[in-house]
Order: sequence, then structure tokens, then C-alpha cells
Amino acid sequence: MAGDSTMSIKEVKAYPETGWGMPFSNFWDSSVTVVNRAKNGRSTKTFITEGLWKSIMDDAGPGDYVFIQFGHNDEAREKVERYTTPDEYRNNLVKFITETKNKKAIPVLLTPVTRRRFDTTGNIMQTHEEYSNLVRQVAKEHQTYFIDLDEKSRGLLQEFGKKDSKLLFLQLKPGEHPNYPEGKDDNTHFNELGARLIAQLVLAEIKTTIPDLAARIIKPKAK
Repeated sequence: MAGDSTMSIKEVKAYPETGWGMPFSNFWDSSVTVVNRAKNGRSTKTFITEGLWKSIMDDAGPGDYVFIQFGHNDEAREKVERYTTPDEYRNNLVKFITETKNKKAIPVLLTPVTRRRFDTTGNIMQTHEEYSNLVRQVAKEHQTYFIDLDEKSRGLLQEFGKKDSKLLFLQLKPGEHPNYPEGKDDNTHFNELGARLIAQLVLAEIKTTIPDLAARIIKPKAK
């Protein structure tokens, strides 16, 4: 798994913040090992320059699936060290696909999971439109497995609504959790429930688009 803080494994001091890659690792039978290399604050650019992508390619082998989800930090113009122009973002995605396929592994591109942002009429807003469209284009051009997590997660938040969707994010009142004594109002990062529901969206897409991998999902034991 290659991605940013919305996917990554969290340190105990960050709880109840939870990356969706954490519950995702529990869906699989013993034939699957999930290696989550996602890291907080990373864009496609910094994931490459810091050697994180190389670490995945060093370990990847034939038949491995490489899930790739970036965008939050790539589009952050105010953070120069992370910011990746649309052209650079596209090129980095192509690099990820090409190098994965060269290892005879299987790339899976995901659009960046949505932020929680509603308009005045209570409709969920697009928060990654430009970068999500680039992922869609690259996946189509390179005939790569693709999960539109931006669209699916917006649907989930719309279903919960403006108020109740707070229940999926790192939203805490002062004194509610010892890790955040002053409280937290975060519309990007998930709590345990939100991370699990996002992971379930990914799992549902795998069941319909990647049958070989879907066959390895844990099957309930007969009673």
C-alpha cells in the first residue's frame, strides 16, 4: 500500500485517528500479507524522493498487488516541499504503474478519498476534482485496475449527511480524548468507524473489479 495519512498506520499517540489501511489488513485469508507503506504527509513527489516508493519496488514480486492512493498532499500548493503540479502528478502515477508492471506486480490506482466538505444546501462537495480526474485518465490510458474512492467516499458522506458524517472523522470535544486535550476538528482524517467504512468501500470495489484478489477475502465459517 502506497499512500498518505488517510491510508497509513497510526502511532498510538494519534488515536483515535485511523488510516483506512489499518482495518483493510484484516479482511484477508492467510494467503495474503498486507504491507502498508503509506506515510503521513506524503505526496507522490516526496514518496519518491524519500525512498518510500523504492522500498516497495525492492520488495514487490510477481503477483503482488500495489494499491496507490495519493492526492491530498500533491495538491497542497501552500506546502512547497509536498506540492506536485498536475503534470508531475500524472508522470509520477505513470512511473508507479510502469515500475510495478516491470516487477510483474499488479498496480491498483485509487482516487484520493474525499474530505468532509458540504455546501450550504447540505450537498457533499468535490475536494479533489483536478487530481482525481488525472487518476481516472491515467488508469484508463494504461488499462490499470482502478477504484474511484473519491466518488465512493463522497457517496458515503452524502448518505450520512452534513451533521452525522462528523461521526466518521477525527472530531473531538475538549477533554474527550487524552491524546487531544484541546479537542480536534478534522475533516480529512478518519476515526476507527470512518476508516473501517472507507476500507469496506474499497473491499466492495475489489469484489466487483479484481476477482482474483477477491477470492482471497476471508470467508465466514459455516455454522
